[in-house]
Amino acid sequence: MHETPSLHRDLIDGRVRLPRVGAVVAGTTLSLPWLVVDAAGREIEPVSVYLRDRMLGDASTATCRSYGYDLLRWHRVLWALDVGWEQVTEAETAALVGWLRHARNPQRQRRRPGSHPAGSVNPKTGKPTLRAGYAPSTIAHNLTVVHGFYAFHQPFGRGPVLNPVPESAARRAALAHRSPLEVRQQHRRARLRPKVAVRHPRSIPDDQWDELFAQMKCVRDKALLSNYLASASRASELLGVGLGDIEWTKGQLWVISKGTRARQPVPTSPEGLAYLAAYLEEDGLPPEGMPVWRTRRGESRPLTYWAARRIFQRACEVLGANWTLHDLRHTAAKRMARDPELKLHEVQTILRHAHISTTELYTAVGLDDLLDKLGAYYARPVQPMSWPTQYAADDIEAVFGAGQ
Repeated sequence: MHETPSLHRDLIDGRVRLPRVGAVVAGTTLSLPWLVVDAAGREIEPVSVYLRDRMLGDASTATCRSYGYDLLRWHRVLWALDVGWEQVTEAETAALVGWLRHARNPQRQRRRPGSHPAGSVNPKTGKPTLRAGYAPSTIAHNLTVVHGFYAFHQPFGRGPVLNPVPESAARRAALAHRSPLEVRQQHRRARLRPKVAVRHPRSIPDDQWDELFAQMKCVRDKALLSNYLASASRASELLGVGLGDIEWTKGQLWVISKGTRARQPVPTSPEGLAYLAAYLEEDGLPPEGMPVWRTRRGESRPLTYWAARRIFQRACEVLGANWTLHDLRHTAAKRMARDPELKLHEVQTILRHAHISTTELYTAVGLDDLLDKLGAYYARPVQPMSWPTQYAADDIEAVFGAGQ
């Protein structure tokens, strides 16, 4: 067998740090909103061609940025190994996967003193904190992007003859010509692919929700959280709501859906509208074309996702919790799915899920939901075994034994 070069082995074992060279920078055209540059600030043309094709295929700007960072990480591996992107083999893919498995994610290193260790379980919420390294889903996404990058260039005669990212023939066979009504078949993962566990949604208990809401210091933040919970909107969707997107009489908002980017209505509660009206009365109406959610310090600007997340994080830090903005959508969805007056397909319409199987995830019962029932179960005495009186004792003993 071909022996893996020593530098490849060092990357696989995590003994080499990737050079922090190159960057993902904002583009200057609508067809390429983000591009990848090398250490000298030069555009990496093969990556730009691929990202431009994704944008022409109606990918979102956020997708272009995400793919850019994955391909930047891939090129950093190639630069460290001194291998051109057209001469790569499966060995370079193994080096990428090995490095991601052992390296520390810089996004996880900004920790507050006294916070819970990475990968531990938060005692207040029962949610695990993010691990210090890269998550399996991040590794799988990176492999998918690299595979697509080479699959795009292959018909044009660019790049290696074989795609450096291994494929799974069993997966192709399982997904080929599959009806959406059929049960999804199990298939083996491709080589080098990590195991990605199914993450079940977690909702915020009522008492902790009350604590979080009490931490909101202004009417804007209370209006934001109450409308998140009432509408079950994604974080970025609600932040884009303008004054013309509010229907006060119908009790609904219009948002730009994350997946389809279509303008769609979502419900909201009278309480959410009341807080929203109080916020607009206190801070005034937004300028023409600006979202209703704005910053409160300095020049009035639209409230970004990162600013809204930081508002939520500060409240969680005070309470010692690790809830996220997206947990508000999970909480709303679980409350709706458990309401006896709402049918599952109606909840699917509110959440705007393409498949009802996604909505079904919110019907799963976790241990946190069974605490009261389990407490009553443990308090009850053990019930002795009993049998219907029409059976003879000798027959019961012959079938089940003398100990029954």
